[in-house]
Amino acid sequence: MEGIERALEAEAGCAEVLRQIAAVRGAVSGLTAEVMEDHLQEHVLAEPAEAARRQAGEEMIEVIRAYLK
Repeated sequence: MEGIERALEAEAGCAEVLRQIAAVRGAVSGLTAEVMEDHLQEHVLAEPAEAARRQAGEEMIEVIRAYLK
């Protein structure tokens, strides 16, 4: 994000700023996917208690809905 801010302050070209924004977006998307996968693995698939599995699954549904807005 600081790189984007510096590029804007330096009046970099639009294409350069957009490339940096795309890179940040890709990094955040990748991190989001990893955290979602870890949550599903640990709190849904490996959870022995059905109530806890259900709760973790419902939490993930809420997160996915918010993410896709």
